[in-house]
Amino acid sequence: MADLQHLMRPGTLQLPALPPLALYVHLPWCLRKCPYCDFNSHEVKSGGLSADTAEAYLAALRADLEAALPLIWGRPVVSIFIGGGTPSLFNPEQIAQLISDIRARLPLEPGCEITLEANPGTFERERFAGFRQAGVTRLSVGVQSFDDAQLKTLGRVHSSAQAREALTEAAGAFETWNLDLMYALPGQTLDDLARELDTALGFKPPHLSIYHLTIEPNTVFATRTPEHLPDPDLASDMLDLITEKTGAAGLSRYEVSAYARDGHRCAHNLNYWQFGDYLGIGAGAHSKLSFPNRVLRQVRWREPAAFMAQDNKVSNEHEVARKDLPFEFMLNALRLKDGVTVLQFLERTGLPPSSIAKALETARGRGLLAADPARIQPTERGFDFLSDLQQLFL
Repeated sequence: MADLQHLMRPGTLQLPALPPLALYVHLPWCLRKCPYCDFNSHEVKSGGLSADTAEAYLAALRADLEAALPLIWGRPVVSIFIGGGTPSLFNPEQIAQLISDIRARLPLEPGCEITLEANPGTFERERFAGFRQAGVTRLSVGVQSFDDAQLKTLGRVHSSAQAREALTEAAGAFETWNLDLMYALPGQTLDDLARELDTALGFKPPHLSIYHLTIEPNTVFATRTPEHLPDPDLASDMLDLITEKTGAAGLSRYEVSAYARDGHRCAHNLNYWQFGDYLGIGAGAHSKLSFPNRVLRQVRWREPAAFMAQDNKVSNEHEVARKDLPFEFMLNALRLKDGVTVLQFLERTGLPPSSIAKALETARGRGLLAADPARIQPTERGFDFLSDLQQLFL
């Protein structure tokens, strides 16, 4: 891991202030690997996570966090996201231990959002109230579909009935929570999706995350791609339907794939999209950390066994090249419906406005960005052709 002295030396960037800092914690195990999933997740053998493995992993997370402290010393944490894998395989006592370990080592902002990803499986569902007591403030429930046939295709371990029960429990235990839903599923029609949305919105979720089923390399679906996937035109109509139905239910689209009621936007993801900093601990976790004259990226050892065994948990790290910063910033910021201010670009990258002036001019000329000179905000057209807009900053 880079030493602080080395990171504090003069460099080509001038960051006027450091951005907000979030913490991501990766718990890498799940009951069964889904065929579409390209995350760093590993199937639990023999039906459950052993207490010994959980304890050893929590100890490795503590060591990882302690080694990283000099890089973020004194900086308060605005949000914590415990992702996976399926973090709800860890029991509430283990999650309480994890949160307590973090609190003992890091200053948390008052009202720091602490999110835990959970699946609707029965034994996990029974833990929801326990997670709330453990200090989790926001649950993100990976429903994906309410259609039993689709759940089977997607390799999910829960049923539609379990999904409904899980959402009822989440709503009872948490003031704010998120429902994950996938669309553009094999053979799915607009009517099918309308039924899915009506079911989802019937639970009055404060936040809804919507994911287009995409075929990623190195997944089961990449080698055995399901038939009858909706074409781009149908997928586009589906997104319009999602936006229309969520709007009617009082949720507004604030990011490409996220809809929320007022006061329920995901603080952790907003920090990513606004090019904030995040420390990632755990197997395969990524970090982005700013210093007065540079931006550092890190990755942890990917395999849980290797991560636990290594004294230095960081497998590789690099400074983000000055020429890459505009694209890295825009890749995130342009996903936001409201965009960001030009001032935020200057503060988060340490680069002058001239570094993106030509790309901004081109994007505005093509009607992809709003004309406001103080904001970098995608138009409706820019939102529809997001990757074209992002490419202009490469």
